[in-house]
Order: sequence, then C-alpha cells, then structure tokens
Amino acid sequence: MANGGIISKNEASFQLELGYILKVVGQLYEFKPNEKFHLEFENNIVLNNPSLKSKSKKARIDIYTEFGKEKEKVKGAIELKFLKKKNHREPNNRYDIFKDISNLEAYREKDIDICYFYIWTDHSHYVKQKSYSLGTSDFDFRDKKEYREGTILTYSTDKPYGEPIKLKGNYKFKWTKPSENMYFMKLKI
Repeated sequence: MANGGIISKNEASFQLELGYILKVVGQLYEFKPNEKFHLEFENNIVLNNPSLKSKSKKARIDIYTEFGKEKEKVKGAIELKFLKKKNHREPNNRYDIFKDISNLEAYREKDIDICYFYIWTDHSHYVKQKSYSLGTSDFDFRDKKEYREGTILTYSTDKPYGEPIKLKGNYKFKWTKPSENMYFMKLKI
C-alpha cells in the first residue's frame, strides 16, 4: 500500500488484500502433505464473556488463520482498522480501537495463539495530535503513548459513546509512516 502496489480505499479492501497476501505466504510454508494453512474472513468465535463490541459472547474475527497438522495447529487472529480522514468519526474511532484490543485479548483466552491489530490511517490526528479533549483523552494511542494493564479508560462526556474499558495487557503504541500520507501501526496482543 505504501508504494501504490496495493490500493485499498476502505477497510474491506484492506482486509481482502491482506488476506490474499497471508494466504499465498501461508501456503508456501506447507512443506509436508499433512501441513495446511487455512484462512477465514469474519470468522465467528464464542467468547468466555460478553464482548464490548457485540455486547454478547459472539464475536467475529476480521482475519482468522490456522497452520499445522490436524491436531497440532497454531491459530491466529487479526483485527483491522482503516481510519480515513474524510470519514472522521472522532473521538469514537479512538474508543473503537480500544474495543478491538479488548476483543483480541478475549480471543487469546479462547486459545488463539497469535493476535495482532493493524491500523492504517491517512489522518495524522491519530498519530501526532498535540492533545485530545479532556472528556475523551483516555483513549490515546498516539505515537509513543503507552497503556498500562488495568487502567480504566472512561468516555467522560455528557453523552458517553460507550462504557469504560479496562485492558489486561501493557501496550506501547508505535506508528510508522510508510508513505507521504499514510501511517501504519502493528500491535501485538
């Protein structure tokens, strides 16, 4: 995407392009006849507790993968966000990022071995904004910011967008700028 070889104008096309790349690369690692790479989009999973996103125990993983033999598989989950400047949903997008991280943590509890969150944006607001409003400043994943396990994030406005969020892991947010107008972050959960 950074060099224009892949053109994604929305999250669905980003998901499709990344899925295609993962499928091709995953199949290259099938060295033995009983080793298989499997990929699914929007795979359903039943969580131990209700998700902040769906408000139920049912969740959908953007990209789900499995690799290995019949009874020895490594499972992976990837959540994606593609935040476009022209579709600016500030500060709700920032809250939604933390909901997705919460879901990824819940996937780990369901024996998903590898979990990643990929975020693309053409809006520097998410990466290097000087400050956010006091009522939504908890939801901060700007470059070099950190989240500490157990910190309660609250949407403190007259009409909150969602309930408070408390994550189980520590996270350091590190953005790269692969091209003039694009920023990317990969976060391991």
